[in-house]
Amino acid sequence: MSLYSFGLEPLSCHAWNKDRTQIALSPNNNDVVIYEKKGKEWLKIHELTEHSGRITGIDWAPESNRIVTCASDRNAYVWTLRDRQWKPTLVLVRINRAATCVKWSPQENKFALGSGARLISICYFEKENDWWLSKHIKKDIRSTVLSLDWHPNNILLAAGSADLHCRSVLVQGDYSGPYGLGAKMPFGEVLLEHKDCGGWVHGVSFSPSGDQLVWVSHNSSISVADAAKNVCVQGHHTDHGAAALQSVLYVSPTEIVAAGHDCCPYKYSYQGPGTLAFKKKLDVPKQNKQSTKSAMQHFKNLDKKAIEEDSSELGTLHQNSITQLCVLSKAGDKVSSYSSVGLDGVMVIWDLPVRHSPHPHFST
Repeated sequence: MSLYSFGLEPLSCHAWNKDRTQIALSPNNNDVVIYEKKGKEWLKIHELTEHSGRITGIDWAPESNRIVTCASDRNAYVWTLRDRQWKPTLVLVRINRAATCVKWSPQENKFALGSGARLISICYFEKENDWWLSKHIKKDIRSTVLSLDWHPNNILLAAGSADLHCRSVLVQGDYSGPYGLGAKMPFGEVLLEHKDCGGWVHGVSFSPSGDQLVWVSHNSSISVADAAKNVCVQGHHTDHGAAALQSVLYVSPTEIVAAGHDCCPYKYSYQGPGTLAFKKKLDVPKQNKQSTKSAMQHFKNLDKKAIEEDSSELGTLHQNSITQLCVLSKAGDKVSSYSSVGLDGVMVIWDLPVRHSPHPHFST
């Protein structure tokens, strides 16, 4: 694991370019700053300053090399690199509340945007007028949309919201998939709706195959819906002292990583109905030197220095809440490394061991 500090301001969101040499992040204000890695240092090379409100979402399309941003100013921009300068194109999202999250589709021909207007905007590019237009999904959404993730098939979208619901909706009329529904359905049709998630749904993530959907809620719970098993939903309340979870990633067909206010990523396993389980903390606490001292030594130091030693530092790499997890590199359908940013202004890169499948055994 590697730790990098980008100042004292909280980092609210971030995204990587295709070759992972550049990172776009927001220091919790109305700017997006792009850094490039030079050796062991990150150098600021661009600053995107079109928004007038706090940045709430960033996503970087790897193939088209376009960045989409959204903010509390109710606007979204698609940024294109021309002549070494990032040029913005306004998106007609048609919302009257703050935008909250944004996500490119796998084929990069559209993106989804959540907002406080109780709807999801699906945005497409119109070549004739050289702008981005949006279609709205409003059905059954009763509060702010907080999180989004695309299915690998490019036509299903998962959304978590503040009405304690997690939904999977259709954004294209032609569909045939594991849900066993008809091939012709209207735009915005809800295929899955879990109505009582126990709290605001802060993060959602599809599995590599798209058959499972995981989400995390403000009540420190994690749940999985399994379309391959008739969309059964299994929930797990954290029993290891974790605070509310903010972000979640499927890192392999059977493994999940989640993080949030506890400042530490957690690993979970799901291999079928009844098997969702907590595995371990992924941040090994640093040894606290003060805890090894005797009580007599502690009072001697207190008498000598007239002050008590500062013990406010946490035993984790992040010293404040983790706000977002992002995939950094993959090997097949397994994530080999991911990044996290937090309110402490720090970005951490985490490595995951990728186990190769053993050679099959043949019996005679």
